Amino acid sequence: MIEVHRLRVLREVARHGSFNKAAAALLCTPSAVSQQIAALERTLGADVVSRSTRGVRLTEPGRLLVESADAITAELQHVQRQIADLATGADKLTIATFTSGGRRLLPAALRELCAGFPDLDVTILQHEPEDALPLVRAGQADLALAYHFDGPPPARPGDRGGLDWTPLTHDPLRLVLPRTHRLGDAPEIHLADLAEERWVLGCLKTADHLRGLAAMAGFEPRISCSATDYFFAASLVDAGVGIAMLPELALDQLPPGLTAVPLAPPTASRHVGIAVARRRIPAVQPYLDLLVTSLQSAAERL
Repeated sequence: MIEVHRLRVLREVARHGSFNKAAAALLCTPSAVSQQIAALERTLGADVVSRSTRGVRLTEPGRLLVESADAITAELQHVQRQIADLATGADKLTIATFTSGGRRLLPAALRELCAGFPDLDVTILQHEPEDALPLVRAGQADLALAYHFDGPPPARPGDRGGLDWTPLTHDPLRLVLPRTHRLGDAPEIHLADLAEERWVLGCLKTADHLRGLAAMAGFEPRISCSATDYFFAASLVDAGVGIAMLPELALDQLPPGLTAVPLAPPTASRHVGIAVARRRIPAVQPYLDLLVTSLQSAAERL
């Protein structure tokens, strides 16, 4: 029988890539970590990690075991939360959301939710998808409003991630520039035509896509400012600092002197959707059903 504590140790080793760092996270000694991993391998009859001077890496059996450990941990946390809810008798729903999507999609959906369930205790957590989705897996959030860029969604039918993903809308990146710009009234803009411009970055993720698309267009963007707020980035464009490439969801309150122009292919988009845990607390299902339907309606109205 595999002990749950040893699975936790393996998860930390996988996360940190070394016994020493895993020991620090677990508040124990590296020797204790090594002993737990060795005992786990004896139980399984297979190596779960490969050790080298460069650190520790999971073997294929170790990878499968960590995936199972994640699911087991999430299940235990769900049960713990369910027991806590039974003890307090409270109706609760926790939602994790990224900022621009939450600002555009959540208010209307929350109005319907709170009207339908006036005694519901709603908690909103502001997180980017890389932090929000683990919260749902761990049972610390019931639903995440999240996004991914072009490529596979964060959850697919039959995978071991423990999430169900419902697509809502796609959110294309737009070129934001002054209306008086020489290309301000263009129906679309080829990025190569902006090779000499200075750029204001709105966040690290869109910055990565700007650099990738610029490389395909044959230039390296000159960066005037690296911001982490889309409104701040737009205000800097309005001030004449540079131009920007920002997601459409963040552009509903552009300063009047700016315009958002579609990018000619190749383009990039954020794909917005809803993530919920496959194993859900039954008591929250009516709230989730209403919230998902309301979010879908809100996305259709965009």
